[in-house]
Amino acid sequence: MSSYTSISSDKLARLIGTAKAPTLIDVRIEEDFAAHPRLIPGSMRRSHRDVQDWAARLTGQSVVVICQKGKKLSEGTAAWLRQSGLAAETLEGGHLGWVESQKPAIPAEKIPKRDDRGRTVWVTRERPKIDRIACPWLIRRFIDPAAVFLFVKSSEVEAVADRFEATPFDIENVFWSHRGELCTFDVMVKEFGLSTPPLERLATMVRAADTARLDLSPEAPGLLAASLGLSRMFDDDLEQLNAGMTLYDALYRWCRDATGETHNWPTSKVKS
Repeated sequence: MSSYTSISSDKLARLIGTAKAPTLIDVRIEEDFAAHPRLIPGSMRRSHRDVQDWAARLTGQSVVVICQKGKKLSEGTAAWLRQSGLAAETLEGGHLGWVESQKPAIPAEKIPKRDDRGRTVWVTRERPKIDRIACPWLIRRFIDPAAVFLFVKSSEVEAVADRFEATPFDIENVFWSHRGELCTFDVMVKEFGLSTPPLERLATMVRAADTARLDLSPEAPGLLAASLGLSRMFDDDLEQLNAGMTLYDALYRWCRDATGETHNWPTSKVKS
């Protein structure tokens, strides 16, 4: 049973992928992590031994701490975080409970190397439209909430990736790119182990709009129109990305919660 200092896997799963998701800290010891090297979406590994050092970086955030079974390591770490003035809970049943409930878990080896501030850094072509907004949304909501995105001239993406230790995406001849009929968003959903019904539905919408196959999804023309509209509204790619985050937040919630809902303007007029 949940307490005021713990959260269930089901409740956490409803928060992950939304703008209201808590900060997730995985404190499993190396032996436990090696036995199952996957991460709950959006989580970052930290050592419980250093909690007093890294707690200060989480000021103002709500935190869920994850250990192997939801016992001493997460309880102790969460208690230290609360001692530091943070709202901290433990995940009931820990990482094992999450896995046993068959919820998505991300292969750790697929997550790019983080910089010295703990962030993944990505680079792609400037003037994004669809795939290059959808992919950053997916990364920030399910992989790394603090991810950094660099938008540069198409001809310079690979060189920037090399010089700035960034991961290139949505260009030719790199791992994170189109494959056959799949767009980069499709590839990320599959490679990161995020193939849930809502994200698969969203992936179809993105693929249809991004590859001019609007017949694949009834919603694709609307996504294309909104995406092109945003690209005309903003000259700054990062401002456009921020606006696009809200767009994809809404689309994801529709895919997850509202596909069966209809809307009709109510009228009280008496038919003659």
